[in-house]
Amino acid sequence: MLIVMKTDATESDIAEVERLITEMGFRPHTMPGASRTAIGITGNQGPVDVMPFESLPGVAEAIRVTKPYKLVSLDLRPEKTVVRVGDAEIGGDELAIIAGPCAVESREQLFEIAEAVRRSGARFFRGGAFKPRTSPYAFQGLGEEGLKLLAEVREAFNLKIVTEALDESGVDLVERYGDVIQIGARNMQNFSLLRRAGRSHLPVLLKRGLSAMLDEWLLAAEYVMAEGNYNVIMCERGVRTFAQHTRNTLDLAAIPAVRRISHLPVLVDPSHGTGKNYMVTPLARAGVAVGADGLIVEIHNHPERALSDGAQALTLEQYEQLVSEVRAIHDVIAPAPVS
Repeated sequence: MLIVMKTDATESDIAEVERLITEMGFRPHTMPGASRTAIGITGNQGPVDVMPFESLPGVAEAIRVTKPYKLVSLDLRPEKTVVRVGDAEIGGDELAIIAGPCAVESREQLFEIAEAVRRSGARFFRGGAFKPRTSPYAFQGLGEEGLKLLAEVREAFNLKIVTEALDESGVDLVERYGDVIQIGARNMQNFSLLRRAGRSHLPVLLKRGLSAMLDEWLLAAEYVMAEGNYNVIMCERGVRTFAQHTRNTLDLAAIPAVRRISHLPVLVDPSHGTGKNYMVTPLARAGVAVGADGLIVEIHNHPERALSDGAQALTLEQYEQLVSEVRAIHDVIAPAPVS
């Protein structure tokens, strides 16, 4: 159920609704908007009686929710969510670009790549300290030592760090060293991990699972939000199909599909979505053209020597060209500012 407040509802009106929800044994989720505040209710196993709420001061209406998700939907929040990470943001007017290597390999590697990321004007740096690999013999990452190197990048280049947590203890470490918790495709339905991320103070970047339907992806975001963390960023990174010309099939139709349902910002990962260097820039351009709020791309100073996913990493020069092209597209399709 959603409780929609009147435009002139006071803070005490909202507090009274929250108190009643809690008294009934449920959990309130208050989402202020530009013109109204909506309060979602979770924890109920069946329908909630609307009568006690409709008579409260400041309440405009109580809406029964028939969809399996509540907090991610436009019913709760008609305005798009803007996730703020310090002085940077995802989902706002600026195209968000998250760039960096697949895996943290060394301080020298990170600093050379970070210099190119900063020079491009991007605000976010990605790098994996923990790598879930298909083979147990492949490079698994540097662990906490890698996170410490990422924290050095933040301090030296003023870039926000986006890095993956594989388990609940990994979230503890990312909270210590990073700025955004990435939940990878293989963990999209790791529900204990989603709940732990939902209790974090850091934003969560949620990648779509390898074979996940749209509802499953949105419900994974619902798991995070149901714990109280409303700063969730969706990321389309390709799904597994019959195609053999790409590593995955990048589902660009997912961008407008999510837009039609949810207020959460959506990114595109053309690196994992294709797995091939020469396809990354064209698919990045297409992702921005269909309305993505930003990109997450893998780049490397020496892709031929990368310890992880070198085949899909852009060189630093190719990355700079990508940034200039996608920003030009974004400038064309972005709505004009209201004067």
